[in-house]
Amino acid sequence: MSLQEPPAALRVGIVGTGGISRAHLPGWQRLGAELHCTSLEGAEDFAAESGARVHADLESLLAAVDIVDVCTPTPAHPEIVRAALDAGKDVVCEKPIALEPEVARDLVAHAERVGRRLFPAHVVRFFPQYAAAKRAIDAGRIGTPAVLRLERTGSLPDRAWYADETLSGGIVMDQMIHDIDQALWLAGPAERVFAQQSVAASDSAVRTAHVVLTHASGALSHCRGFWGPAGTAFRYTFDLAGDGGRLQYDSAGDPGIMFDQVAQARQDTGDGFLPDVSTMEDPYAAELVEFVRTRADGSTPRVTAADGAVAVQVAAAALESLRTGRSIAC
Repeated sequence: MSLQEPPAALRVGIVGTGGISRAHLPGWQRLGAELHCTSLEGAEDFAAESGARVHADLESLLAAVDIVDVCTPTPAHPEIVRAALDAGKDVVCEKPIALEPEVARDLVAHAERVGRRLFPAHVVRFFPQYAAAKRAIDAGRIGTPAVLRLERTGSLPDRAWYADETLSGGIVMDQMIHDIDQALWLAGPAERVFAQQSVAASDSAVRTAHVVLTHASGALSHCRGFWGPAGTAFRYTFDLAGDGGRLQYDSAGDPGIMFDQVAQARQDTGDGFLPDVSTMEDPYAAELVEFVRTRADGSTPRVTAADGAVAVQVAAAALESLRTGRSIAC
C-alpha cells in the first residue's frame, strides 16, 4: 500500500480585518485553513493573532488563495466580490452583499456566469435556536405560520460608517436584514413591506425601526430593530404563531442556559455589536463549515446567493417605505 499525501490545506484570503473577521476566524481555524489577509488597516494585528500572511493588495491575495472571505464595510463588497469571482475564486461575503438590489442580483448572475460559488454570510440561519424553529415549522409543528415577530437589539457599532445610512443602509439594511432574512426563510416570499423608524431627539445614533412584511402565503411578519447607546446589551427574540401552535425564544432568558459569574460578566460587558456565542455551537464557524462542505460536494447550502439578493431587495423596499411613508411592493 502506498502512502498518500495529506490533502493540501484550504487557502483562504480574508479581505478586511475589522470586527467581523474575528468572528469568522475560529471557523477557518477549525477547518485547518492556510490564512491570508489584506486590509486598509489592521492587517498586521490580525496576522499576529491568526498567523495569516499579509498581502499588500487584493491582487496579490487573489493570486495566493482558493476562497475569498469579504469582511470589509458594505460599500466595498461588490467590487471585491466581482474581482474575486473574475479571478476564479469562490466567495464568502458578509451581509448585505450589496446595498442596491440590482447590484446584488448582478453579483448573483455573475457568479453563475463564471461558475463560482457566492455565499452570503447570513449567519442567523446557523444559530441553533433559529435552525430549530425552521425544522419545527417545516415539520408542521405550529401548523401554517400566521404571525411572526422577530426582534434584535444592540448598540450602534463603533465604526463611523455604520451611522452613515448612505454607506451602511442604516439599521434596516445592516442589522434588521438578519430578521428580514429569517422572516423570508420561515414564512416564504414577501409581497409587500411597510416600515417606520424613530430616531431619538437626544442622540441620532439611537433608533428603532419596525418593518412589517406581508407574505405571499398570507402570513405577516413584524421585525423590530433597536440600536441603543453604548452599553446596550445584545438581545434577540422571536415569537412564531401558526394555526396549530406557537414557538418563542428570548436570548435574555434562555432556560436552557445557566450563566455562571464569569459568563454573566462577559455578557454584561460585551460590545453590544455582536451576540455572545460562547454558550452555543459557534454559528459563524458552522456557516463556514457548511460552505466548505457544499463547495466540495456540490450540494446546496441553507443560504444561497439568491437568498442574499432577495434579502437586499426586501430591505431596500423597506427603506423606500421609510422615505415615502407608503407600503412598497417587493
